[in-house]
Amino acid sequence: MKVLVLNCTLKPSPEASNTEALAAEVIKELEKLGAKVKMIRVADYNVITGSKSDMGEGDAWPAILKDLLASDILIMATPTWMGTLSSMAMRVMERINGLYPARDKEGRPVTYNKVAGFVVTGEEDGARHVVAEMAHGLMDVGFTIAPQSYTYWNNGPGPGDKYLESNFRKDWSIATGKLVAANVIAVAKALKETPIPPPPK
Repeated sequence: MKVLVLNCTLKPSPEASNTEALAAEVIKELEKLGAKVKMIRVADYNVITGSKSDMGEGDAWPAILKDLLASDILIMATPTWMGTLSSMAMRVMERINGLYPARDKEGRPVTYNKVAGFVVTGEEDGARHVVAEMAHGLMDVGFTIAPQSYTYWNNGPGPGDKYLESNFRKDWSIATGKLVAANVIAVAKALKETPIPPPPK
């Protein structure tokens, strides 16, 4: 089982990423379950703003998209900014939307039989809204959303410590991350055995 994790922090490497820290807990469990996981920090690449799969010279998205299409599972990981997903996550979602017309050899959207999960961190609340926004966007282009396929961490209402600075309820976020890993793997295995059929003619 191949998994791609897209870390949509606004911080380029080597800055510490709170989102990456929680995503690492999910990755740890995915690897225990036998998955091969690749994590990409999108801020390290020149992903050009747009809604096509290839925006031309200098665009790093086509190479990332190749990894996405080779994967069985996509984990979208993002911080919360002003109550919504990061601008980097929104850019990724817009680029994924470029797949809308793409079909496989049987006429299905190329993202059919791929599963999505989510990791969200933030000093303030809004994580469930962020998950809903991303889940809707990915479902719309053909991804399957596994049950209970997200984990998040925030410090409660108002600004406060970041994930890496706090121990506040991390145990819940980590335990829920393990559930995310188990559920996306289970659904991906089920889809391998019984794929979604081509659309009716």
